Amino acid sequence: MFGIVRPCTHRLSEGLRTEWMAHLCGLCLALRADHGQFARIVTNYDGLIVSVLTEAQTGTTPAGRRTAGPCPLRAMRTAPVAMGEGARLAAAVSLVLASAKVRDHVADRDGLLARRPVAAAARRVAAGWDRAGARTGAALGFDTALLVDAVDRQTGIETLAGPGTPLLTVTEPTETATAAAFAHTAVLAGKPHNAAPLAEAGRLFGRLAHLLDAVEDREADAASGAWNPLTVTGTSLTEARRLCDDALHGVRLALREVEFTDGTLVHVLLAHELRRSVDRAFGTSSCSHTGLEVPQGLDVPGGLLPPDASFGPPPGNPYGPTPGNPYGPTPGSPYGPTPGGPAAPPPPRPPRDRRGLIAGCLVWAGLACTCQLCCGSFEDPWSRERREAPCQSCGDCCEACNCCGQCGEGCCCCGDSCGCDC
Repeated sequence: MFGIVRPCTHRLSEGLRTEWMAHLCGLCLALRADHGQFARIVTNYDGLIVSVLTEAQTGTTPAGRRTAGPCPLRAMRTAPVAMGEGARLAAAVSLVLASAKVRDHVADRDGLLARRPVAAAARRVAAGWDRAGARTGAALGFDTALLVDAVDRQTGIETLAGPGTPLLTVTEPTETATAAAFAHTAVLAGKPHNAAPLAEAGRLFGRLAHLLDAVEDREADAASGAWNPLTVTGTSLTEARRLCDDALHGVRLALREVEFTDGTLVHVLLAHELRRSVDRAFGTSSCSHTGLEVPQGLDVPGGLLPPDASFGPPPGNPYGPTPGNPYGPTPGSPYGPTPGGPAAPPPPRPPRDRRGLIAGCLVWAGLACTCQLCCGSFEDPWSRERREAPCQSCGDCCEACNCCGQCGEGCCCCGDSCGCDC
């Protein structure tokens, strides 16, 4: 799984979480239906946005959903999944972009791809994905040659780039590819007037995808000697952040020009989650279930925030219980529950049948792959006890659009109107 828009599902309402998973599973199943089981390996978080954009313009219809059977990655549950032209276009785009990613790793001689036999096999797989994506794209009226041409130009641009080369020259092929994919969703939805603003949103989304990938890989590329656009062009992180912030603003402005039937999920993914992706890449914030992170040296009342600062109550909080407080409960209080009394806790439940080591490990792997260990509730892989993931205790700072305190009011972080599902 790759992609820059990776929402933690606890931030989505129940309805939006179901919709997001419907598009993710729909992309996976479209890949299987058109290109075989192995093609499902290219399922990615950014590709499903193409499916989301298509459905946001046409609206959800009964014909656009079907119930998929149990899947190990859904904890063997059935689920509604998206189907139709949007999911198939997402599959075609995902295949071509995954092919480009494979060829990029081959060119960089990453890991096992440094070995000639492995690299040759990877090139054959990438070429097959290009052909498969072209077949599906042609059936939908989308010329994937635009994507392939952009990928081919990328190699030449990277070869000629050096200190002083504008960073946006390097990101241009990615921008062109994503602009074409976003714009074609308007054709599939029968709303050609949406093509221009969607192309602009796609162009800026591609810029963000390229820049964030470069930022996240910067240190690893420096250690391995791999090509990185920031290092080669001499672009600072400050300048890269400025370009990302400008692109974020441009995406929001472009989406305001698009006529959506229901653009709630699009707004959450491309206004809120895209912002969080930028913050995550630059290390300026994180989800509260992993601990709030802030830039070191941030001014706070009383001075600078130390590296180990905590936002919990400070030691000796005057509003907390005081040791020896005469008004607090005392040991052996006659008013407390007595053993065996009516207020005594119920006896512990009998233990469930535990899974064996191998079965528990297989279940654990499935839960980890579906992020259920991080978000939502899950059954313990070995004891079968019901457990709540750490995300369940997140505060309001992780809500998708609770930044103004009231549903339906303007969203202070993007200026758009957000409903209760946002």
